[in-house]
Amino acid sequence: MDNIKTYTIDVLIQKILDGEKQYDLSKIVSAYEFANKYHSGQVRGSGEPYITHPLAVAYILLELGMDTDTICAALLHDVVEDTEATDEDIRKTFGTDVAMLVDGVTKFNKLPIFTKEEQQAENIKKIILAMSQDIRVIIIKLCDRLHNMRTLQFKSPEKQRLTSLETMNVFVPIAHRLGIKAIKEELEDISFRYLDPYAYAEIEQMLEKTKDERDAFIESIKERISARLAKDFNPVPTIEGRVKSLYGIFTKIYTQGKSFDEIYDKYAVRVIVNTVTECYFVLGVIHDMFNPIPNRFKDYISTPKANMYQSLHTTVIGREGIPFEVQIRTWEMHHTAELGIAAHWKYKEGISGNSNKFENRLAWIRQLLETQQESNDVEEIVRAIKNDLAPEDVFVMTPKGDMISLPVGSTVIDFAYAIHTQVGHKMIGAKVDKKMVPLDYEVKTGEIVEIITSKDPNHGPNRAWLDICKTNEAKSKIRSWFKKERREENIAEGKAELEREFKRNLIRVPDEELADFLSLDMKRHNCDTLDDFFAAIGYGGVQLSKILPRLKDEYTKKYIQSAENEPSEAPSQPVITAAPKRGTSGIIVDGLDNVLIKFSQCCAPLPGDDVVGFITRGHGVSIHKKDCVNYLNQKDDPAYAGRWVPVRWEDKANQGATFKATLDIVGHARLGLLADISSTLTAIRIPLHEASARELKNGNANVLITISVAGSEQLNGVINKLRKIDGVISVDRSGK
Repeated sequence: MDNIKTYTIDVLIQKILDGEKQYDLSKIVSAYEFANKYHSGQVRGSGEPYITHPLAVAYILLELGMDTDTICAALLHDVVEDTEATDEDIRKTFGTDVAMLVDGVTKFNKLPIFTKEEQQAENIKKIILAMSQDIRVIIIKLCDRLHNMRTLQFKSPEKQRLTSLETMNVFVPIAHRLGIKAIKEELEDISFRYLDPYAYAEIEQMLEKTKDERDAFIESIKERISARLAKDFNPVPTIEGRVKSLYGIFTKIYTQGKSFDEIYDKYAVRVIVNTVTECYFVLGVIHDMFNPIPNRFKDYISTPKANMYQSLHTTVIGREGIPFEVQIRTWEMHHTAELGIAAHWKYKEGISGNSNKFENRLAWIRQLLETQQESNDVEEIVRAIKNDLAPEDVFVMTPKGDMISLPVGSTVIDFAYAIHTQVGHKMIGAKVDKKMVPLDYEVKTGEIVEIITSKDPNHGPNRAWLDICKTNEAKSKIRSWFKKERREENIAEGKAELEREFKRNLIRVPDEELADFLSLDMKRHNCDTLDDFFAAIGYGGVQLSKILPRLKDEYTKKYIQSAENEPSEAPSQPVITAAPKRGTSGIIVDGLDNVLIKFSQCCAPLPGDDVVGFITRGHGVSIHKKDCVNYLNQKDDPAYAGRWVPVRWEDKANQGATFKATLDIVGHARLGLLADISSTLTAIRIPLHEASARELKNGNANVLITISVAGSEQLNGVINKLRKIDGVISVDRSGK
């Protein structure tokens, strides 16, 4: 495997000399020497010298056939981020192009950003920005991520899971859209191995058990096709065999509910010819030799995928009764299928064709960039990447015969905005195949969609469309319309929403101090005035749910702690009276009024639990369960006894509110355990926030999940449901 390969400058040079492409070898060696000098003394988690990583990235790029400057940038891609070298040093030594590529790959690690999530958002946005200027940036970044994934075994389990999740959410969709199949599938398989090791191992074992039989079957099919094509071709076309990737098999099993034997395309044979005419001729031969399965033929030659992929796909059954897929393509199509954009990009030597056509293929990058300019929410950016760069597209026609490509699940609203911004704004209805449909209708491949528009020049979109449409392009255009056309309405709406949230969270900031209190967030969202900030909330540019946690912390520090720290004649111990006072979050605190309530992380109390309060210094009252180990250890300690106060839940507390709870699940390690847990939660409408799994020494699986529930009664119901899942041994509430 490549992850145990030792990369040296000699290996890299030999790779260059063995290839047919011409490189500036002296420039590449100089880049290596520069990087080796600055990375001197640095080591990776594996213990290897750090320079082996940029060498590995450069080697992968050579396999893609990239140019000299890209190879140099790969060798230098970490020197600015991790050493004392500067952008100017690289620009002077290696030129503007190399410096630009290195800068595009370099992260925003030193920016003053509030949270790790916002830093991740900025890093992703910077990559997208650099992609729009030069596509080589993301190709380097993909190869960088690929080598990091190959060596992920040297990271902690938590880092492995988080890195794999980010890879699946961000880098796999981009690799797919660029058409770089080899990198996409390897990133998927490695991520899959760390995110669901049990399912990975089981599928791997299934394939290993049938390896000899599978290889013999594929070889026999190749021989039969080769013998038949020898009658019409001299020489015989190239014929290859392949097995579907592990993650590809997994998605077919769990997203489509199929068994391993029902996956028709897990075995595939590829025939590579010279011309498009020969592709269709071979298709006829294959259908004459084998029985085609109905509705399993796809013509991606006449209708290419959005990532430029072209090929004929047909699934047939031979006399053995085993279904298999046959892919038929030309050599040019084959290079595009394997290397994607790297096979056609405009910097490559000898490229021919229309440069405008090439630029149109990259329009999605600029579109993605435009829609994310104002967002600092990493979840929103990742969701946009996953939606807009979805692995599968639908192809829908306009009444005039123009084809529009959209992600699966797109609605007629998305279709309208994909045609033109004004078509979307003026839309009042839609017809699919000449029949009226609702605005939330999801379009399907082959349908003819007609958008009905209003003649009223002042007609605009509805705010509710933001919850209906799928593509980030449509959402961005709708928000933009409200931002420009409904400013006063947005200001009123945003101000009202902010006041509601402040009231709900007991935040009371004097009007004259509000601008100062919100100044950091106003700056982050490019708002010069309070009205600008209110308007941004109103049209959806600012999501209060994302900034409220920081605002609550800031409010506590600025207004509550400062007040508590002022000199006072009040006694140091709280005076407990009999009068019950209402706190926040559905808790009544005896003797304390208008107090900040905080639910402890150690035991995560829920409505219905027996609880007690602890008076903290500067953070209000912390609520604990009465069986919490911290309470049991401290309740009789004289140093703490006076700070424990009686609290109770209101009779109708928190109707509509939810609380996070963590469950510890032990079960037999089997394929699909996590999927069954997720399906059960979905069926009873319980949100799942986080899940992690590990193998126990006794061979069982331990799964930790974090969910939202309304209280202990609902949680007990969830626990009873989960205990009924096949293979589950125990389900316990974490923190008891």
